[in-house]
Amino acid sequence: MKIVYMGTPDFAVNTLEAIVNAGHDVALVVTQPDKAKGRGKKICYTPVKEKALEYNLEVAQPEKVREESFVEKLKAIAPDIIVVVAFGQILPESILNIPKYGCINVHASLLPAYRGAAPIQWAVIDGIAETGVTTMYMEKGLDTGDIICQSKITLAPDETGGSLFDKLAKEGAGLLVQTLTMLENGTATRTKQDDNQSSYAKMLSKDMGCLDFTKDAVELERLIRGLNPWPSAYTRIQNKTLKIYVAEIVAEDNVKMDSAPGVVIAVDKKSFTIRCGKGALRILNLQLEGKKRMDTAAFLLGYKIEPGMCLG
Repeated sequence: MKIVYMGTPDFAVNTLEAIVNAGHDVALVVTQPDKAKGRGKKICYTPVKEKALEYNLEVAQPEKVREESFVEKLKAIAPDIIVVVAFGQILPESILNIPKYGCINVHASLLPAYRGAAPIQWAVIDGIAETGVTTMYMEKGLDTGDIICQSKITLAPDETGGSLFDKLAKEGAGLLVQTLTMLENGTATRTKQDDNQSSYAKMLSKDMGCLDFTKDAVELERLIRGLNPWPSAYTRIQNKTLKIYVAEIVAEDNVKMDSAPGVVIAVDKKSFTIRCGKGALRILNLQLEGKKRMDTAAFLLGYKIEPGMCLG
């Protein structure tokens, strides 16, 4: 198949690799424009561009894919299919109608659940048992196209946004190659999504990581895992930001009831425990503002935490 591939972040790299290794003709890789990052404002390639250059593939980085000159470029290539994985721009009908087999998207959820920008993290935050990836035909709506294939994954008890990201990236790559084979041999099916069963996974923001210790420890522990590694859950301690990456739930039966939410109720050599609205959280891995991420045991060697201290 002659393919135009559109993708930008790490999540899209596995699928590009899988397409190339399966022997398909990647005629063009389209990714977002390079950006300046860090204090030195060094121009950095997108992860997909870096991988495309390793394969000596042609790369295009239009500011807007709807530009007439870019649309004409795609028409001249005449791809059999356009594959889109976490690209970052909405495709206009002028592009959706170009390929013989249409535009196919790999989405990191079991659609119609978790349409939108952050399906991976919200699956962890919401505490669902199972998620997966979907290949679908693209249309004008947001993740509303007909489903071709789906593959399911069971979340581990300690699943984080980062670990699930890696699992679904690999799962999506394999599913996309399978989908291409089905399209080629005419066995691909179309299943309409039930809009009544849909849910929306809104974009993540740093603000949503602020821990409200009046909430249930179970809810907060899922938030910590879902936002690990980015944007991360956090609280405040002595006027500094304290990011929390790993925490363990302490059941209500084992928590002293005479402390307010947000108060440290226990300290040992490896951890400290914070009272929540229901239950408590034993903090195991963290990062203090201006310091490196570390296990709490190492943190406590240089920072004094005592019962009765209040966080938040």
